[in-house]
Amino acid sequence: MAITSHTKPFQHFIGGEWVNSTDGSVFDIFNPLDDSLYGQAAKGSADDIHRAISAAKAAFPTYGTSVPMERERLLLRVAEIMERRQKDLIDCLVDEIGSPMSKAMFEFNKGLTMVRAAAGLCRYVRGETIPSDAPNKVSMSIRAPLGVVAIVTPFNVPLIKTTRLVANALAVGNTVVHLPSEMAPHLTILFAEIIAEAGFPPGTYNVVTGPGAEIGDSLTSHKDVDFVTFTGSSVVGQHIAEICAKRRTPHTLEMGGKSPTIILADADLDQVVPMAARSIFMFAGQACIGSSRFYVERPLYDEFVKRFSFVAGKVGMGDLRDPNTVIAPIISQRQRERVRSHLADAVAKGATIAAGGEWEGNRCQPTLLTGITEDMTVCKSETFGPVTSIYPIDSYEEGLEKANDTEYGLAASIFTKDINKAMHFVQNSGAGMCHINGPTIQDEPHIPFGGNGESGSGREGTDADMLAMTELKWVTIQL
Repeated sequence: MAITSHTKPFQHFIGGEWVNSTDGSVFDIFNPLDDSLYGQAAKGSADDIHRAISAAKAAFPTYGTSVPMERERLLLRVAEIMERRQKDLIDCLVDEIGSPMSKAMFEFNKGLTMVRAAAGLCRYVRGETIPSDAPNKVSMSIRAPLGVVAIVTPFNVPLIKTTRLVANALAVGNTVVHLPSEMAPHLTILFAEIIAEAGFPPGTYNVVTGPGAEIGDSLTSHKDVDFVTFTGSSVVGQHIAEICAKRRTPHTLEMGGKSPTIILADADLDQVVPMAARSIFMFAGQACIGSSRFYVERPLYDEFVKRFSFVAGKVGMGDLRDPNTVIAPIISQRQRERVRSHLADAVAKGATIAAGGEWEGNRCQPTLLTGITEDMTVCKSETFGPVTSIYPIDSYEEGLEKANDTEYGLAASIFTKDINKAMHFVQNSGAGMCHINGPTIQDEPHIPFGGNGESGSGREGTDADMLAMTELKWVTIQL
């Protein structure tokens, strides 16, 4: 059920103030469930990006030298306000990006955990003492914040990505300029309201909304940006990597995936099938770590397809606020056409739709494909919808080879009782995150989240962000 659109356009948050775009432009935001108008947001320009960077740079000398106790207090205050404003955040996740209630609650609770974990990170920014060959010399390392951090976040898990990346950057003493997806600006604006209420000094956190294709380069290429972190498509990520390379700007990239799951003959299908459904149908497959490839040993193949097809047909597609609803609308017309074209191409080239394949409004039914061949687009490309392919394999070795036959390397899973094969898989998988007897969709605030190849570079998480978003300095004292 669509909500009434917001009547007042959302503004940028720059230097602690709510401001319009320099030229007064706005853009429309649509509810993906029925394409009704959700609201309008300020359409930022390069001038607005520059204003935000200037505000962040001006705030850094003071905030960068703040004591851990103060940053910790502010972040814990953010968590308190998030709890009080839970309904606002949940409503936004449901109506702005089409999250079913179950996914919205999952994301809200995970976001709270991200902020609280970041509060603990404030006291973890430390170096070490280092032995020296010189007599009477004290040798040590210290860590200092980098400065202005540019953060670009996606539409699919905007609260998780915002809380993790923003809170970790602020925890270690950096200031932030945030460019959210143009399909999820309101969620970030709500977080900016929470940051402001928590008492963060003006300029420490700044938000500019607008089309990333038009203003993203103004942010990532700016001379006063000291670190860039991006989550989104591999094409855009590669473009950002090239920009950062020219200025030698350190960066992390978390991009696309074609995440495989191997199911060996000794696996327990009672355990596997529910996890398989979770790993691809959560938020209608609009997740980089969704399992879009299943490799199943032949003794279990037919039964797995049968059981998985049955479960796919039962996945909830009702009202988004019904706790039993799982399948979300596909976010935009452009992305819906991508899903449709992948399915049409597969069927035209001989694939079989074992379950789903139809549309209900802007929602694609949970879809299982068999008979996939390498000439089909869906075989190697990321669909980013509730669509997965199931392949028979004759051995673990064949499964490993096919799982690694991809340019992506984000997440991978294996289901087996054989610990030797499981650990061999972990050691030889090209994915940055490997799970044994668990789904590909997993995340926690302190783990090293990220992938390899076309899936990105660097890692996210409290420890990883502390290392990436600070500068290590060697210090000596000659006694």
